[in-house]
Amino acid sequence: MQEIRLPYARGSVAIHVAEQNLKAVLTNNCQTRQSQSQEDIIRSSLANPIQSQPLETLAKGKEKVLLVTSDHTRAVPSKLTLPILLSEIRRGNPDAEITILIATGLHRPTTQEEQRKMFGDAIVDQERIVVHNAFDEDSLQYVCTLPSGSEFSVNKLALETDLLVCEGFIEPHFFAGFSGGRKSILPGIASAVTVNENHSYKAIAHPCSRAGILDGNVISQDMLFAAKKVRVDFILNVALDEEKRVIAAFAGDVDEAHRVGCEYVRSLAQVPAVTGDIVVTSNGGYPLDQNLYQAPKAASTAQACAGEDGVIILVASCCDGLGGTNFEKMIQMGTPAEIQAYLSRIPPKESISEQWCVQIFTQMLLKHPIILVTDSLDPELVKRANMIPAKSPDEALEIAYGIKGRDASVVVIPDGVSVIAE
Repeated sequence: MQEIRLPYARGSVAIHVAEQNLKAVLTNNCQTRQSQSQEDIIRSSLANPIQSQPLETLAKGKEKVLLVTSDHTRAVPSKLTLPILLSEIRRGNPDAEITILIATGLHRPTTQEEQRKMFGDAIVDQERIVVHNAFDEDSLQYVCTLPSGSEFSVNKLALETDLLVCEGFIEPHFFAGFSGGRKSILPGIASAVTVNENHSYKAIAHPCSRAGILDGNVISQDMLFAAKKVRVDFILNVALDEEKRVIAAFAGDVDEAHRVGCEYVRSLAQVPAVTGDIVVTSNGGYPLDQNLYQAPKAASTAQACAGEDGVIILVASCCDGLGGTNFEKMIQMGTPAEIQAYLSRIPPKESISEQWCVQIFTQMLLKHPIILVTDSLDPELVKRANMIPAKSPDEALEIAYGIKGRDASVVVIPDGVSVIAE
């Protein structure tokens, strides 16, 4: 019997799979240990920016600086990165007026308690921090029409600054190709209308809207266009290991530095897909497994290994519930087929916030039973979301054996968010 640990909340849970059933365990190669400290890795990237002048040089003479960072749903190590970025900017202009803008996209606002955990007390107490609100029309301004025909509106602060800097981290993204880079702007600080249209049913259904693909990805193309339109001057993106420690950093041009980082992450994350009757995965633990809304990220990776009708076991704490109000409503509004039919009739310009994760989940559910392992959600609620509830991975595996048979092959992807299965 093999015991395999799966990230869950701020810790892990175990699944036990008999040797004769276990077909493969798929992990990335991000366990790489560097000889440099995390701080040195970050500073080295800033000293050697890609297709850009150093941040210190860019900051010279710039009075108003906007620094866009990620919200509470992302594992960006801002306690490390923000002090270094702030120092670089102030070396170029000690008197710069710096605003830190938290890119919430369509997520709920980041609380001050969460900010203190993310940034540290010193930054919260000493710096000007603004939390983006995609629904606040007074804080937004129309910019242009994107290549897809979508309308692009963004937080006004991005248009009123002399220097626009973005930080983030890079990992595979289930429909944008990779996270990081241009995503700080769209969806990070864009209007709800812009985000909704960018994530329309038609865009999500495009064959190139999946993990690991940038070129030809209509969603990513609009994101990059938006970032260039507001003239992002500089980015700092990091790659993280399984302990959320920095193993590489990429600084410089919003497109070129991001692409170099994406190829690095791809080299560690991409593994050959192995088909199993049962595929077990997690959403990477905290912060991504806080709710069900975020969990299609891992489920999409599992689907790549689940064949035509494999059972997917999805481990996610969902300590913050199902997710947003729209997601919660739509995921329970009928059978997967009924929900898909409803979503497919929504025109891009009338897209509803959070419909994309419902679309991805129900598309999977048309072919694959999904067993959700969580101790935070009422089992009846999980059933109404068209999934099968389980309290532990071992209980879920027993349920899956009941569906596929005792001799079913099992593939385990401990962290489905960090793997590209091709």
